[in-house]
Amino acid sequence: MTIRRAEAIPLSLPFEMGGPKPFFCGLPRQMEILLIRIETDSGLVGWGEAFGFAIWPATRSAFETLVAPQVVGQDEADIAGLSEKLQRQFHILGRGGAAMYALSGLDIALWDLAGKKAGKPLSALLGGAKRTSLPAYASLMRYGDAALVARNTVEALKRGYRAIKLHEVGAAEVRAARAVMDADAALMMDVNCPWSVEQSLRMADEVRASNLLWLEEPVWPPEDFAGLAEVRQRGGIKTAAGENCMSSQHFEQMMLAGAVDYAQPSVTKIGGVTEFMKVAGMAARHQVTLMPHSPYFGPGLLATLHIISTFAAETMVEYSFTDLGANPLDDAIAVRDGCINVPQGPGLGRDPDMAIVERYRVK
Repeated sequence: MTIRRAEAIPLSLPFEMGGPKPFFCGLPRQMEILLIRIETDSGLVGWGEAFGFAIWPATRSAFETLVAPQVVGQDEADIAGLSEKLQRQFHILGRGGAAMYALSGLDIALWDLAGKKAGKPLSALLGGAKRTSLPAYASLMRYGDAALVARNTVEALKRGYRAIKLHEVGAAEVRAARAVMDADAALMMDVNCPWSVEQSLRMADEVRASNLLWLEEPVWPPEDFAGLAEVRQRGGIKTAAGENCMSSQHFEQMMLAGAVDYAQPSVTKIGGVTEFMKVAGMAARHQVTLMPHSPYFGPGLLATLHIISTFAAETMVEYSFTDLGANPLDDAIAVRDGCINVPQGPGLGRDPDMAIVERYRVK
C-alpha cells in the first residue's frame, strides 16, 4: 500500500477545569487537539495526534506544507525508515517545535495503520501488553489558589484517583493538597521550568514536608541537565523531566547527567512511537523510571496507553483533570475508579467519532 492522503485536523473542545480558565501563551486557554489523518490507496485510515494547544496553527502548517507533500506516495509500512528520512530532511528547521510535532503525529498514525493492517493492537506490535488496565493520576490545572487546589484535589479523590499532580508554583498550594490527602498518597508538583538551581532548592526546602513523589521541571532552562542534577542531589526530592526534550539523544544526555528519577517523554512531541521506544530502551539501560507526559484526549493518549502497557513495571498514566463538553474518543479514554483500560482493537483501538470531529473542527 501507499499513502494517498495526509491531512491535519484541528479541534477546539469545550471544557471545564474546576476554576477560572487561565491565559496560556497570552491567549485564553482552550482544549485544542490536532489530529493527523493518513489514508492509504486501499482506503485504510490511520489516526495520529501532533502536539497542539496554542501552537497548533504552526504545527498544522508544518504538516501541510512540509510533511504531507513528502509522504503522499510513500510506503506507509516503512515507519522507521520514513521517520529517519524526514527527521534528517527537516533537521535544519529545528529538532524540536512544530516540525517535530508534525512528524510525531505522522508516526503515531503510521503505527495505527500497521496495527490495523495486522489486525492487532499497537501493544502487540511493541512486544505485547503486560496488563490491560493502568492506574491514572489526576493532572490538575494551575489554579493559583490554595482553596481551589484543595477543592479539586478532593474531587479527584472522590472520582477514584489515588495520585494527584499539581501545576502550582507555591508551597501553600502544595500544603493545601496534602492536607486533604492521606499522608502516603502520591502527590507530585509540576512547575514548568521557572527557577534557577538555588530557587529550586529553596522551594524543595519549603515543600519537603509535603512528601512529594517528585518535583517536575523546576529548573530554567529545561535543557540545563547539570542544574537539574544538582537539584536532584541536594534537594532531597526525586526529580522528573522530559516533556521538553527534543529527541531521544536529549534524553540520553539527561540520563547521563543523573538529572532525573522519572523520565517523561511525550509521544506527540518527541517523534511519535518510534522515537518514544528508543527513549524506553535508554531508560531501561540507565535504570530510570519512565513516566510519560500525556495530558491529551486524542490518539496521543491512546498511543501512550499501548506503549506503557508493555512495560514490565506498572506505570501511571497522566490524565488531564478536566471535564470535556465533547469527547471524540468517548469511553475509550474514560477513567473509572482511578484506572483506564487499554483499547484492544486493531491499531490504537479506537477511531475518533467523526460527528464530533466535524462539529468541533476549527474551520
